[in-house]
Amino acid sequence: LLTDAVVVTWIAVAVWCVLWIWIAAKRERVPTGRQLVSESVIDLFLSLCKSNGMNQQQSETVAPFIGSICFFLIACNLASVFKIAPPAKNPAFPIALALFTVGYVIFTGIRFVGAKGFWASLVSPMPAMLPFKILDYIIKPMSLSLRLFGNIFGAFILMEFIYIIIPVAVPGILGLWFDIIDGVLQAVIFTYLTTTYIGEIIEGGEIAKEKKHERDIKKSLSS
Repeated sequence: LLTDAVVVTWIAVAVWCVLWIWIAAKRERVPTGRQLVSESVIDLFLSLCKSNGMNQQQSETVAPFIGSICFFLIACNLASVFKIAPPAKNPAFPIALALFTVGYVIFTGIRFVGAKGFWASLVSPMPAMLPFKILDYIIKPMSLSLRLFGNIFGAFILMEFIYIIIPVAVPGILGLWFDIIDGVLQAVIFTYLTTTYIGEIIEGGEIAKEKKHERDIKKSLSS
């Protein structure tokens, strides 16, 4: 169905595509202006990835995805500034986005540490953690979707109520928070959690490698 969420979603995609094509159109060896801003934003996403245990190559692989998710959500959430219902008000939007994101997390984690490393992250620090780790991957999309839906839907309903009751000055002041800052904040939180989930898999895989290396050393010394 061609719902308002679908329309706003494609508008958000189109706006950011046009914006980033314009930003990347002018490239110089010494960055200035919009090129400097874009490179600073890219460095910020790379730093976020590295702070969650990724190396340079892994960070460069993940940064485009989390950057796209972040700006996509910002554009969608800021639709309420123009008195348009944000897509996250429709439960299908945050659920689909959360499922897609967790799927990417699992795929990327296996890509970085391999199937054995991913399995090691599930049974780390002890095999008894396996059912809880599996449950965690069921809860993660629920947590991501409910947090996004709850905050955006709640802010939208509250602002609609305020516009009806006090239609003069107060909505403009509160709109700075609920329409703009809260929308950006929810996008940042979603992006940060996505990066953290990938970092957890990498950390579990690295711990497994270290334990295997220690066992190999002990075995070689004993022999």
